[in-house]
Amino acid sequence: MTVPLQPTTPTPNVSADPSAPGRHAAEPSLGSLVSDASEHLSTLIRSEIELAKLELRSSVKNAGVGIGMFGAAAVVLIFSLTFGFLTLAEGIAALGLSRWLAFLIVFVLQLVVVGALAFLGYRKVKKVKAPARTISTSKETVAYLRSHG
Repeated sequence: MTVPLQPTTPTPNVSADPSAPGRHAAEPSLGSLVSDASEHLSTLIRSEIELAKLELRSSVKNAGVGIGMFGAAAVVLIFSLTFGFLTLAEGIAALGLSRWLAFLIVFVLQLVVVGALAFLGYRKVKKVKAPARTISTSKETVAYLRSHG
């Protein structure tokens, strides 16, 4: 003989008819709806910020490691250039010029390259401007939120 299983949680005795006795037809007030919406919006914004932090943390870490590797490569390149320039100077000297003149030619060549790069860098930096449109729209957004908040 088997015993039928009974549900472990009692089922509420609520009728589908809203006018049935024992059922309250109270709807939330406008104030509580606005409060709930504000709370949910605040939670949503906090969650979005937390998600952005998590995503940016990973991106920043990868960018930092990448920048470190580029920095190490630049240091090795700088030290390697010394040997390259010495080789160039010795090669010029092997063409029949005296060694001091060959090293002077390489030195002047380096100064010309440094001057050209500094000039081009200066021109590029001079073109840097503040993000005027972004600043303007951000100020407008803050002003709107303050006046309508």
